[in-house]
Amino acid sequence: MKYDLEERLTNFAVRIIDIVESLPRTRTGNYLAGQLIRSGTSPALNYGEAQGAESRQDFIHKMKIIVKELRETRINLTIIHRKKLSRSQNAFPEIADECRQLISIFVKSIKTAESRKR
Repeated sequence: MKYDLEERLTNFAVRIIDIVESLPRTRTGNYLAGQLIRSGTSPALNYGEAQGAESRQDFIHKMKIIVKELRETRINLTIIHRKKLSRSQNAFPEIADECRQLISIFVKSIKTAESRKR
């Protein structure tokens, strides 16, 4: 089976959208929804940009942005879950685990790219 990171990131973004749509239409819900929709869909979009990077340094930079956005997403998910804001509470353990796995994959990719740069 082919390992497709782009597909994983796309599926992750779709699941984030589902969580965003389940949030209450309150001041808090709207604020966290806006934050989560940006940070949670950004990795998939930035991954496409990284694939077209103009240099190894550009590639590393874009990969670091992906990690930053995934970490922000992880924290947003934790806040939403602890506050029990989502109607999709049962989806949180799985999506939080996927977020952690993606962070690990990208951190390792950055380290590999940086070691090859030297």
